[in-house]
Amino acid sequence: SRVDVESQNGKIVVLAIGASWLPLSDKQAEFTNALAKRYAARNVVFYFVVTDSTNPRSKNFASNETVAKFAADRKLTMPVLRDSDGALTTKNFKIEQVPSFVILNKNGDSTTELFGGIDPKYDLIGPISKAIDKLL
Repeated sequence: SRVDVESQNGKIVVLAIGASWLPLSDKQAEFTNALAKRYAARNVVFYFVVTDSTNPRSKNFASNETVAKFAADRKLTMPVLRDSDGALTTKNFKIEQVPSFVILNKNGDSTTELFGGIDPKYDLIGPISKAIDKLL
C-alpha cells in the first residue's frame, strides 16, 4: 500500500530515512522512537522510510521479512515504509546520504533543514525537536 506522506491534513510529518543494513540506522531508530514519544499528543506524524532495494539482484536488496525484523528488533513505534528505489526520498528531498531526517510542514513542504549523516556521538533529538517546535 502507498502512503502519501505529503498529504497528512495539517500535520507535521517527520521522515526518518535509512536502510536496514546501515549500522547508523540503529541510532536513527532510537532518535525516532524518542521523538515520536515526545510528540505523541501533538500534530506530528512519524514514518521510518527504508531505502533497501526490493530487487533481489541488487546488492542493497532486503526482503519484507528483513525490514519487518529490523523494525521489530529496534521496537520502532511508527509505520515503516519502503522506498525500494530511493527515488521518492532522494530526488524529492535532495538527500545525498542516508540516514537522514526530513521534516515536512503542515502544507507537506519540505522544510529547509535536512538532518543528514548521523553521528552516533551527537544527539539529534534536540535540534530536530527545535525544528518541529518552530512548525507547530
